[in-house]
Amino acid sequence: MKKLDRYIVGKFLTTFFFAIMILAVISCVIDYSEKVDNIVSKKAPLGVVVNYYKNFVPHITALLFPLFIFIATIFFTSKMAYKSEIIAILSSGVSFRRFLRPYVIGGGFLCLVSLVANHWIIPVANKQRIDFENTYINDANFRYAANDMHLGIAKGTYVYLQNFNFTNYMGNRFCVERIEGTLLKEKIMAEYAIYDTVKKTWELHNVMIRTNDSLHEKLVKLPMMEVKYPFSPRDLNKGDAIKEALTTPQLVAYLEAEQLRGQENLNTYLIEKERRTSQPFAGFVLTMIGACIASRKIRGGSGFHLALGIALSAIYIMFQQISNTFATKASLEPLIAVWIPNVIFGVVAYVLYRRQLR
Repeated sequence: MKKLDRYIVGKFLTTFFFAIMILAVISCVIDYSEKVDNIVSKKAPLGVVVNYYKNFVPHITALLFPLFIFIATIFFTSKMAYKSEIIAILSSGVSFRRFLRPYVIGGGFLCLVSLVANHWIIPVANKQRIDFENTYINDANFRYAANDMHLGIAKGTYVYLQNFNFTNYMGNRFCVERIEGTLLKEKIMAEYAIYDTVKKTWELHNVMIRTNDSLHEKLVKLPMMEVKYPFSPRDLNKGDAIKEALTTPQLVAYLEAEQLRGQENLNTYLIEKERRTSQPFAGFVLTMIGACIASRKIRGGSGFHLALGIALSAIYIMFQQISNTFATKASLEPLIAVWIPNVIFGVVAYVLYRRQLR
């Protein structure tokens, strides 16, 4: 690295980490003001609260990483342009391509750090953060699920519960269906079911068993039967937060297990897996866009550059939300969905770069 590279990379990283530090402090203050009543009423120890915010900072930082690297790039580059530093650099014979080298170095470094953090470090922090919220913030570790619950426990085998009480491990309107192709081979219905935590079995009460071999149908009624199914009440309580608390190898293993069970609606988990890789590259692409936009000295100065940066950030978030919605609601491939904003903004970055070379 030459002196020019060290100068720009130093400004880049300093501005980025300063912006992230301010974001972290503001976010912690806002979050604490929202949770202080629960923390005081449940008498959370000071050390546990400090550990929670130690894990909260990586979570909020990762959430807004691409946007803050973009704003940081625009801010310090615009300051350099306003002071005519960039004009002096380019007038000395340095090409614009050479001028972008420290941005590539700085953006690449932050991209690598974010990539490692997204896959292994932040999920571990999220697990501790979620455990704290379940213990001291949420009303209970488990919830009374009044809504209908569906769970695939094997290929072609599905469980339905109208509701389940995690206090006494009892659920109402229990139903298990075994389907082969389009044929419903067996359907077990129980008025209520109780999970035995010692035997790890389910006690079904007031049972009706309907079997069908496509030619004959049979109906059997039993007052009670005990069955061992490959799922427990904990599987019924898995919310969307679980995807944030699994490292990527654990998330891959979880997806494989759920697909083996026959679970079909896994797009939110697949989006999370792909997002961990696409997000750092979004930061790199936005770094190039920020450098191309803010390197020209224009009327309006840094204020105009920052306003333009915030507008582009809003457009990026809009594209991200639209593509994610198509993935979860319209069966768009999650890999394509998470990379669409990067591809679009990558094209924008290339067009801006070519304009700077003219």
